[in-house]
Amino acid sequence: MTDDSASPAIPRQQKVQSAEVGVGILKALAELAPATSLSKLAEHVAMPASKVHRYLQALVDSGFAEQDPVTNHYRLGRSALQVGLAALSQLDVLKTSAPALIELRDELNETCFLAVWGNKGPTVVYVEQSLGAVTLVTKIGSVLPLLSSSTGLVFDAFLSTAETAALREAESASLNAKQLKEIDRHLKEIRSTGVHQIHGLLMEGVNAVSSPVFSMGNKLAGVITVVGSASVFTDQRQTAAAGKLRQTAQIISERMGGEMPKG
Repeated sequence: MTDDSASPAIPRQQKVQSAEVGVGILKALAELAPATSLSKLAEHVAMPASKVHRYLQALVDSGFAEQDPVTNHYRLGRSALQVGLAALSQLDVLKTSAPALIELRDELNETCFLAVWGNKGPTVVYVEQSLGAVTLVTKIGSVLPLLSSSTGLVFDAFLSTAETAALREAESASLNAKQLKEIDRHLKEIRSTGVHQIHGLLMEGVNAVSSPVFSMGNKLAGVITVVGSASVFTDQRQTAAAGKLRQTAQIISERMGGEMPKG
């Protein structure tokens, strides 16, 4: 086995710096997709065009970048796309959310769950029950209402009108003008803050707080919720939980390439 540190060719620190520059140029190609000129790329990474060109040649040779023979513009190559697809395959919202929800449940000792948008509406797909003597049972597969649950309102706030229209119309039929106006107020607040608290709306004596999680392209991937008995999950505890939940939603979103509302 050879001693890499003894190699006189290229010092280790220089190799690391070269790798960092190469990765930076790859990221810039992604940010300037679908294609960009050498001059714009050099400007974007704040490097001389001659230096960027040298790195681009290496990236082209390895398949991580391509040059259009007509425009001479550069874009991500097949190898980069393969790496990206492999990374996307790992961005499953359940797999990404589960460890974070376990930590949140342990910290709050309240039931936490993840819901995704199903063909019947907000559907619970993962639950971490409270470790206390009394737990609120939220079953996997449960479908929650759109307009009368914390989870549903977050979905309604961030999904397109086309996606929620049928369910919204069906549930709105039993609501009066004042209630609908109040719902619209809640939706504006949710879009602004990225978190929503409810006191006994879906079930009397049960409080809940929900936050959205986003994937790449800021597409809504799901909603995470903490629920607890109103006798224990009091206003003060619920407000503290809302802050923790939003932080958790931010962490999950970042891992999936998304971003939460600024709040």
